Amino acid sequence: MSTLETKAGGAPAPSAFIPGSLSDIFLRLLALAFIDAFALWFIYQLIDDGVIYLAITIGIITLLLNVIFLWEDLYPLRWMSPGLALIILMVVYPVLFTVYSAFTNYSDGHILTKQQAIDRLQQDQYLPEGGAAYSWTAYRSEAGEYVLWLESDDGQTWLVRHGEAIKKATPGENGIGPADEKGIPQNIAGYERLDRINVVRRLTELDTLEFGEEPQIIKIRSLDEAAELQSKYFYDAEQDAMVDRQTGTVYRPVEGTFTSDEGEKLRPGYQVWTGLDNFRRLATSPALRGPFIRVFIWTFIFAFMSVFTTFVMGLFMALVFDAPEIPGKKLIRSLLIIPYAIPSTISILIWRGMLNEQLGVITKVMENVIGWSPAWFSHPTWAKVAIILINLWLGYPYMMLICSGALQAIPTDMYEAGEVDGAGIWQRFRYLTLPLLLVAVGPLLVASFAFNFNNFNVIYLYNEGGPPIAGSITPAGHTDILLSYTFRQAFASGRGADYGYGAAITIIIFTILSLITLFNFRYTRMLEEVSENV
Repeated sequence: MSTLETKAGGAPAPSAFIPGSLSDIFLRLLALAFIDAFALWFIYQLIDDGVIYLAITIGIITLLLNVIFLWEDLYPLRWMSPGLALIILMVVYPVLFTVYSAFTNYSDGHILTKQQAIDRLQQDQYLPEGGAAYSWTAYRSEAGEYVLWLESDDGQTWLVRHGEAIKKATPGENGIGPADEKGIPQNIAGYERLDRINVVRRLTELDTLEFGEEPQIIKIRSLDEAAELQSKYFYDAEQDAMVDRQTGTVYRPVEGTFTSDEGEKLRPGYQVWTGLDNFRRLATSPALRGPFIRVFIWTFIFAFMSVFTTFVMGLFMALVFDAPEIPGKKLIRSLLIIPYAIPSTISILIWRGMLNEQLGVITKVMENVIGWSPAWFSHPTWAKVAIILINLWLGYPYMMLICSGALQAIPTDMYEAGEVDGAGIWQRFRYLTLPLLLVAVGPLLVASFAFNFNNFNVIYLYNEGGPPIAGSITPAGHTDILLSYTFRQAFASGRGADYGYGAAITIIIFTILSLITLFNFRYTRMLEEVSENV
């Protein structure tokens, strides 16, 4: 059957593939060809480095773009395709990679893939027994090529280039210039001698070069010495092991680390699948037997009080400035939004300075007025009060904005009916304003609770979770929330960054927060039922 089917009436129907004029089709195919060619090259590089999952993600994105631009029914999505590609790459992939990492040993020392770890280990070098060492002088051509002048301890001299065998050489012969007072040629035909300063500048480049040819390879060892160095380790694919050329020791893979029979390990290691090990480690960790419950409870209190105080203050401000007789309320509202416009990082640091126990403005004013000021940083309770106070300053403008909008949507005739029935101000607020307001802002309160449940910035920037909990089995502070507490365990415990363990804890926190959010949304649906009866 032809790709063009016939509609009723004899008119040909458009193809399901590649709609548009010939020029449009040609340009589209040409653009896709460039995209596909680049994607294939990039995927090849990722696979070569062992980054398989990212390569699969790039392949899926590329396939999606081809389907969108070649399939008629999906062609309207072409304007959204860059956004969809970025969502997959910047949101979906990191989430899936976090879940994957929770079941691996991904950590400091195990960041690389296996192939990358092998390549890194094979860069280690040693001077074999009987290998010669030389003092060296470098010469560079205008094309960026190098040649080395070598001198052994017994005074013999050689010239060596990349890819050519080492040759004995004498100053003043075969294009080699006359020697200086140290016996080193002042120049070599086509090459300019590098002084000490230029050698230091180009030492990183020189370190990567190999001079001579197998089996006599010369590599620069230091500023003063070049030697016949060899790779210390080589990978034996048959037994899947690294072999030490110098000692003959065989290192076999054990949980992502090449390990000898005597237990000696080679670094770096590489990522491997460890199953539920990170979750077992979390369940048996002293962290759970230590201050975890205390931190868990404070996390709920912190999130609830942050939402409650900001909502109460925001609603109060919205009600005050909803009154028509308030003069200059537009200007005042604009000024009240300033805390929301300033980056939270700056605001937190400013508050930290104002609450400083020695020099803070608030502390000094309280001492001068009442002769006393709280220990905002060293006392557990007052440190928590300070954090909630800072979060109130940061969050009330947002609540004021959403409450102002929600109040405008409440019909005024309901208040008029309430007045006729004899309802006072408090009764109208309690039975009319608040239920209808909560229906509108309820989901936003849930979102705010979820945000503050993981509000790492205000905790860490104010006091890094302090003051410390005395006698704690694991490092923890009185103001630590779950996220900052797990940050301590996974990244600040002195063992280096343990990304797999951190990812496992993240999944647990996500599960807890999901259950809380589901419960809160169930409660907001109850509010909707209440509003229907208002």
